[in-house]
Amino acid sequence: QVQLVESGGGQVQAGGSLRLSCAASGRTSSPYIMGWFRRAPGREREFLAGINWKTGDTRYTGSVKGRFIISWDNAKNTLYLQMNNLKSDDTAIYYCAARSEFGITSVPDSYDTWGQGTQVTVSS
Repeated sequence: QVQLVESGGGQVQAGGSLRLSCAASGRTSSPYIMGWFRRAPGREREFLAGINWKTGDTRYTGSVKGRFIISWDNAKNTLYLQMNNLKSDDTAIYYCAARSEFGITSVPDSYDTWGQGTQVTVSS
């Protein structure tokens, strides 16, 4: 079983940047797919980006493509989300998740393990 712990959230002005981290521990050889999701107040959990840490393949949702970058540091067993040009609509709790099956998917229920979340607040 893998454990995930996010960090790096905070408050930032619109147009600014943040980098979220997700440290993975435990049986990190199992999950092939890591993903970032967010949940804004009153909204459903939303897929943002996913990465196959073995192949480096990535996938993004349209609203963040070109602004957010997902990456995986194999030496540190850490997932990152670099967020640039942040907007007030990006305000949410951000979660990382791990999936032990092949294939990047945007369906939350396809992910086996979740972190506790980190708050990101973007002020205009």
